[in-house]
Amino acid sequence: MLYTIIVVLIALICLFLTLAVLLQSGDGNGMSAMAGGSSSQMMGSRRTSDILSKSTTVLGAAFLILCVVANFAIDKQDVGRSAVQSTMPAMNTAPADIAAPSQSESALPAEDGNKESSDN
Repeated sequence: MLYTIIVVLIALICLFLTLAVLLQSGDGNGMSAMAGGSSSQMMGSRRTSDILSKSTTVLGAAFLILCVVANFAIDKQDVGRSAVQSTMPAMNTAPADIAAPSQSESALPAEDGNKESSDN
């Protein structure tokens, strides 16, 4: 239950973090230019950049912290078989009786009488 809540929070933070990053602009006219860029707006471009920059920092830190907390919130007591393990047939853990290979006379090396005489 706790893990599910943390995952939902991580997803929401990701959404807000994406929006905060996309609203920023590299040359200082991100959200203020989108609102018309007039000087009579309630927030100036400098204040908008500060808010977006701070929100990006806070959301990024919250994302990292929640990811670490989610790792520890995983219930490790309920570890069962994985999806791959459940589809595999049961394997015998006992070793199978392996018979020694039989050797026929044709597989044995031929004994030459000349072999001893060539050593002299």
